[in-house]
Amino acid sequence: MANKVTSKELQEGKEEYTILDVREADELEEGKIDGAVNIPLGQLIRKARHGDIDDLKRKKIVTYCNSGYRGNIAADELNKQGFDTITIEGGYSA
Repeated sequence: MANKVTSKELQEGKEEYTILDVREADELEEGKIDGAVNIPLGQLIRKARHGDIDDLKRKKIVTYCNSGYRGNIAADELNKQGFDTITIEGGYSA
């Protein structure tokens, strides 16, 4: 299980992170965190495994989905690939 950050902690240190929204495109109607990049979970995992986002290994990453489940999966998968990743506790709804 990935380490977590609260939404309040993220707001206080947001500039430290690259924020990845792993929700599907149709879920973005609810809004997103300013500055977040949307890469749906399946695509993110494929890109990480194929080395397509290796430039992000030099950065701290925060992942999120709507409730936290997929954001946690994304963070776990990225960490296995050598990224420095945490997730937002409770996801976007938090």
